[in-house]
Amino acid sequence: MENTTDTDYKVGDLIYDANIYDGLNTFMSDFMFYKNWMPKDTNAEILELCCGSGRLTIPLAKEGIKISGVDNSKSMLEQAVLKAKYEKLEIKFIEADIRNLDLSIKYDLIFIPFNSIHHLYENQNLFDTFKVVEKHLKDDGLFIFDCYNPNIQYITEAEKGRNKIAEYKTKHERNVIIEQTMKYESKTQINRIEWHYYINQEFNSVQNLDMRMYFPQELDTYLKFSGFNILHKYGNFDKDKFENTSEKQIFVCKKNI
Repeated sequence: MENTTDTDYKVGDLIYDANIYDGLNTFMSDFMFYKNWMPKDTNAEILELCCGSGRLTIPLAKEGIKISGVDNSKSMLEQAVLKAKYEKLEIKFIEADIRNLDLSIKYDLIFIPFNSIHHLYENQNLFDTFKVVEKHLKDDGLFIFDCYNPNIQYITEAEKGRNKIAEYKTKHERNVIIEQTMKYESKTQINRIEWHYYINQEFNSVQNLDMRMYFPQELDTYLKFSGFNILHKYGNFDKDKFENTSEKQIFVCKKNI
């Protein structure tokens, strides 16, 4: 999800180059988790916020799930549309900002996958998004999202230097190497991440991947404040209980009515 706030926090354009994005993000470790929460009713309406290039949207639709996707990256949505056409799937993709989305439909399940809330840099951004979800969710619907459990020890170690985090080839035969640096801002809870891209053995650019860290009790409180009841909180996609050492925070919520 692209950042359109008035701050200088951002995600670089190259990170939203759909071909480079898809070459990096080939994992599907979260697919079965989200699939298993889908309603059994084939007429149920599902909304994915921050759908990107359709990494989850496309395979869920192939399972017969009636799903729509929202993102505000034009490049990513163009790629998602091409994938859907190739699979002969009818999926509604919507270019919009999830903080002020206004659709005429209420959904049985809304989800925000792949740590996307970390690009909501200010509390009000998150509250606005939760309000949008509440507005578009049926009274008995589910709201699910995942994000990181902040690991200060990991961040401290990562601040000490530059580390290679990925090396791969895109479907367009571009060889990509990504090296990462980061610096955490305690005041704003923003992890200032920089990805240094080398494409075909040549330095290309430095791209920001700034991420707001949301701490466990903070998120619990914000959800309750926003009118949600937390049904489950998991520490990974295997549905293990959330613990101090959990890598992830995964929430399954319903509206308080």
